[in-house]
Amino acid sequence: MLDPRIGKLAETLLNHSVRLQAQECLLIEVRGEGQALAKELVRQAYARGAYPFVRFINPALQRELMMGADERRASYQLKWEQAMFQDIQAFIVINGPTNTSEAADVPIERSRAHQAVMQPLSDYIITQMRWALLNYPTPAMAQSANMSTEAFADFYFDVCSLDYQKMHEAFLPLKALMERTDNVRLVGPGTDLTFSIKGMPSVICSGEANIPDGEIYTAPVRDSVNGTITFNTATTYQGTRFENVRLTFENGKIVEATANNTQKLNEILDSDEGARYIGEFAIGVNPYILHPMNDILFDEKIAGSFHFTPGRALENADNGNRSQVHWDMVNIQRPEYGGGEIWFDDVLIRKDGLFVLPELEALNPDKLKG
Repeated sequence: MLDPRIGKLAETLLNHSVRLQAQECLLIEVRGEGQALAKELVRQAYARGAYPFVRFINPALQRELMMGADERRASYQLKWEQAMFQDIQAFIVINGPTNTSEAADVPIERSRAHQAVMQPLSDYIITQMRWALLNYPTPAMAQSANMSTEAFADFYFDVCSLDYQKMHEAFLPLKALMERTDNVRLVGPGTDLTFSIKGMPSVICSGEANIPDGEIYTAPVRDSVNGTITFNTATTYQGTRFENVRLTFENGKIVEATANNTQKLNEILDSDEGARYIGEFAIGVNPYILHPMNDILFDEKIAGSFHFTPGRALENADNGNRSQVHWDMVNIQRPEYGGGEIWFDDVLIRKDGLFVLPELEALNPDKLKG
């Protein structure tokens, strides 16, 4: 018997996230586990007169393919996939990892070569298609969250079934405030950072592209970032887990970077010129996500958090920074994580993870849950 929560999630994805219409083509990509959700998406897509297609990617086999990848191989893949995506209107990726470190030993130069060639397709998908990316609850994800598989599944469906329309409306005053703000200051343990967001658009994320969701993002003026930031949340990038990442900026550029694996951290930041500049600043508000689980789709939405992103800027909040890297790093400012403050133009807007301006209080966890 189908878990009714899977049916509800599929409905949310088709109605709210990709807004699938009759006679449109939907590509469902399953990376690892997630077949039950893919099957329900196929059923519901057919029921509305659309044309679903499914492809499966085995993470262990994908690792083997990447171990020998080079630019020429990637160019063939780009050509074939570009032709395929021309006929696709909506794209849903179900990420169900059985081993979250499957790609940890892929040589970084292989990953760089592949990403650089495939970047035009990634840009096309992000800017020209209706798409959604979600992680499917697996034992590996439950273990990463330090939860039982059953408890994690219950948590997962609570997170994914949030009233995203209510969240969207609560975000509107913050969006307006951000778009009239010049100077931002972030303060907390090991962090005192300033930058400008003057003239940059802010973008509400309330279930349209990611499930779970709950963030609003913009980008700093590229050369305006100065000071130091310390991240109190672990982050995995290109299969390697990093902890205690500390970045120091001068005129926008990361001039010093340390972590538990300082060498590999700097190797990634040296991927290209843009990797040492910031492409995104975002504030997380999802009331059901309170603690890190080393999964960026969840961690970047943690209530009372923000994330800062070395690398490529996103198209709809573009500060001009270009890079093959886009690495969301998360800092939680709630009291149990050391606290912290966000200031806009010398006005305190959030303290210890809670918004303090009356017009923003609807974004606090008790209001979003209620």
